[in-house]
Amino acid sequence: MERLQKVMAHAGVASRRKAEVMIETGHVKVNGKQVTEMGILVSDQDVIEVDGLPIQNEKLVYYLFYKPRGVITAVTDDKGRKVVTDYLTDVPERIYPVGRLDYDTSGLLLLTNDGEFSQRLTHPKHEVDKIYVTKIKGRPQPKDLYSLKKGIVIDGRKTAPAAYKILSSDRTTNSTIIELTIHEGRNHQVKKMFEIAGFPVIKLKRERYGHLDLAGLRPGEFRELNKKEIAILLQTSK
Repeated sequence: MERLQKVMAHAGVASRRKAEVMIETGHVKVNGKQVTEMGILVSDQDVIEVDGLPIQNEKLVYYLFYKPRGVITAVTDDKGRKVVTDYLTDVPERIYPVGRLDYDTSGLLLLTNDGEFSQRLTHPKHEVDKIYVTKIKGRPQPKDLYSLKKGIVIDGRKTAPAAYKILSSDRTTNSTIIELTIHEGRNHQVKKMFEIAGFPVIKLKRERYGHLDLAGLRPGEFRELNKKEIAILLQTSK
């Protein structure tokens, strides 16, 4: 017997946390009966439905996707905009993004149907490095960016210390390209950090996630992770 939310996560419906929300809000039935409370135990013999559709134990899959700019990090969009799963239509499993990238941010995004894997990588206590390359307005000196290393208060909470490297600076366009390493994943975090420091972001790309990079991929392309890559990610996120 397993907890209902754990079974849903393993079936690729959502992360365990999101599965709990789905249960509480009445989206789940067990053997034809709606359940809204936590802690229900189910077995292989029970029929579990989410929004009227029975869940199945799919093969667990893991993909690395080079997200283009102008694409929503979601599986659907009520405004009809292009979403990341529009690029993975040949994947038969029901996959969803691990974390998110902003609409106008490009770069490395993971997608999976493994809810436990997704929750582990996105939980703040698991410090997986995320490396971004950003073009900002202005030409800061190291002292101007000291607050990035120290931590910046965003929405009442201080960010963890970040590492940065100035890659280039252009006097003509009054812009600078910086590599930034963080391990958090708050909403619009990189943009807010630079904005508070006084240097608005012009363009943003996530180059690496843990040990993974975008080598061999163009925007809109994807590949499946191998067992070694998955094992390293899980080891890193302990």
